[in-house]
Amino acid sequence: MIKKSERTIFRIVFSVSVLVFLLVLLLNKRIFPVPDTIPTFAYFLPKLNAIINGTCFVLLILSLFYIKQKRYDIHKKINITAFFLSSIFLMSYVTYHYLVPETSFKGEGIVRSIYYFILVTHIVLAALVLPLILLSFYYGLNDNRPKHRKIVRWAFPIWLYVTFTGVLVYLLLSPYYNFPI
Repeated sequence: MIKKSERTIFRIVFSVSVLVFLLVLLLNKRIFPVPDTIPTFAYFLPKLNAIINGTCFVLLILSLFYIKQKRYDIHKKINITAFFLSSIFLMSYVTYHYLVPETSFKGEGIVRSIYYFILVTHIVLAALVLPLILLSFYYGLNDNRPKHRKIVRWAFPIWLYVTFTGVLVYLLLSPYYNFPI
């Protein structure tokens, strides 16, 4: 039986996850009014996003190392840092896609197929992992280790994949950015 407080958390996690997904979807449809000129800082955001993703990838590996060492204190600090950085990533990602028109991948042949496979799996798994991350943080911060472990069994590899492929998407797409600076 799920407690009433957990049902409330599930509803919050579900609502936040759906809102983030809808926001990203609507940004790609370009239905929001955009400024006439793109602020110059916006052109740095894809690189910043790749740096954040790469940093989160390393932090997640370190988190796994420290949990295997039963260093729960360090594990917790690393995961809070990764969560904080991922939140900054999300704000940066939304800001960039609000301000700058989408860049098209112009690679051909097998590279094109690889790029789109990575991109599609990255996008789908990024959408799926958000509620898992939120729930694992809820259980971890409330020291409910059995439920935390059960969710992290799925959340960790997916989050790790999403951070890694986020860097790959940037590296594959970066030659096609047409930035004025």
